[in-house]
Amino acid sequence: MNNKFFDLIILVISLLFVIITHELGHAVVALWNGDDTAKKAGRITFNPLKHLDLIGTLFLIVMKFGWAKPVPIDSRKFKNERFGLFTVSIAGITVNLITCFFAILIFNTLFYFNIYNYFVYSLLDNIALYSVVFAVFNLLPIPPLDGSKILASILPKSFEYFIYKNEKYSYIILLVLLYFGVINRIIVPAIKPILSFFNMISIYILKIF
Repeated sequence: MNNKFFDLIILVISLLFVIITHELGHAVVALWNGDDTAKKAGRITFNPLKHLDLIGTLFLIVMKFGWAKPVPIDSRKFKNERFGLFTVSIAGITVNLITCFFAILIFNTLFYFNIYNYFVYSLLDNIALYSVVFAVFNLLPIPPLDGSKILASILPKSFEYFIYKNEKYSYIILLVLLYFGVINRIIVPAIKPILSFFNMISIYILKIF
């Protein structure tokens, strides 16, 4: 079978896995904090159709970073509103970074034991890359990205109201910044150091064992 076809399959699987686990992180942590809004909306699922945003997914494929449909939350249901908002906002990014690390660890483990499979290696490599891309991209403080909600959880309540009130306009700003490569110049320098750090830690773990 043509490697290009394999690469396309790997790309799709990788992107879906990264997006779904990111959104599941938000939904599950919201539930842990006492808010069942995402659960009632059917967002605690591996069904990609529940999570994908058309424009965000297209940008993820073309630009190598994008976004999914925001997980609906009701911060009034949180046991502790500020703590709940912070932990839910950072949950997806945390899941992405953990995913990246374990993808690299599994990759290096297979390599260490001379187990080679093109599909598996490429899949792990793509999952690691897109996980860290998605994590870094979502840290940007631009609605609807997680970075804006992380800021809202630690800044005065008025900032949170401002974000939600103007979120529909921020999509335009985000698209403009993406189109002109501004975001690319911001996040790309952070990706390689994170991958290198996780690779170093995984190799250190393998040497111990």
